[in-house]
Amino acid sequence: MQIIPAIDFKDGKVVNLKQGQLDQTTTYSDDPVGMADHWVAQGCERLHLVDLDGAFDGKPVNANAISTIAKNHPGLTIQLGGGIRSAEIIEGYLEAGVDYLIIGTRAVQEPEFVGEMCRKFPGHIIVGLDGLHGMVAINGWKEVTDISVKSLAMLFESDGIESIVYTDIGKDGMMGGVNLHATKDLADSVRVPIIASGGVTDIRDIEALLETGEKVTGGITGVITGRAIYEGTLDLAEAIELCRNYQPE
Repeated sequence: MQIIPAIDFKDGKVVNLKQGQLDQTTTYSDDPVGMADHWVAQGCERLHLVDLDGAFDGKPVNANAISTIAKNHPGLTIQLGGGIRSAEIIEGYLEAGVDYLIIGTRAVQEPEFVGEMCRKFPGHIIVGLDGLHGMVAINGWKEVTDISVKSLAMLFESDGIESIVYTDIGKDGMMGGVNLHATKDLADSVRVPIIASGGVTDIRDIEALLETGEKVTGGITGVITGRAIYEGTLDLAEAIELCRNYQPE
C-alpha cells in the first residue's frame, strides 16, 4: 500500500478544505511546487494533486504549476483530479507528465464518458467517488446525489479503470479516523484497487488500512493523506517505511 501525499491547489496556494467547504479552508503554503519537492524528499513515490479551482469551475486552473511538478520529478507517479471533464484536458495533462487522471463529477453525470476515456487512454483513468452516507457527491461536493457509491463503482468496474479513489466526505479534512467499514465494503464489492481518502489522522490509521487491505477483493493499494502530514500528526517517512516493511500475519 502506498502513502500518497495530497496537494490541493486553490488560488495558487496549498490548502485543505474540511468536508469540501470553502469557508473551512486552511492554507499551508504559497508554493505548491516547493511542497511537492518537500514530500518527494521525504520519500513519497506518488502524489495526489487536486485542482480545487478546476473542480469548482469545471476546467483546469492550476495547469502550469501541475506541469512544473511533473517536469521536476519525472520518476514520480502523479494522479490528478479537479476539472477533468474532456478528452482534450486528459490528453494535455498526459503530455505534461501526469500519469493518471481522476474523473469525478462527469463520471456520475455521464457514466459512458468513463468507458470512452478508458478506451482512448488505456491505463491512465481513475474514477473518483466521493461519498456521504454511502451516496455519491459531485460538483466539488456541493451536491449529493441519490446514487450509491457501491452501485456506481460496480458499473465502472468493466470499463477498464485503473483504480477508484474513494473519499468519505464526512471524514475528509476532519482528522477523525478513516471510515474503515465503508472503505472495506467498497473494496469487497469490486475487483479494481481502491485508494482510500479522508480522515487519516496518525500511524494507527495506516496500520488499520494495511490490515483491512489484506482481507478485501480488489485490495486497498493506496491511502491519500493531507491535513495529517501538514499538521504533523502523521510522519510521512515513518508511514512509508511501515508500508514497505509490512508483513501480513
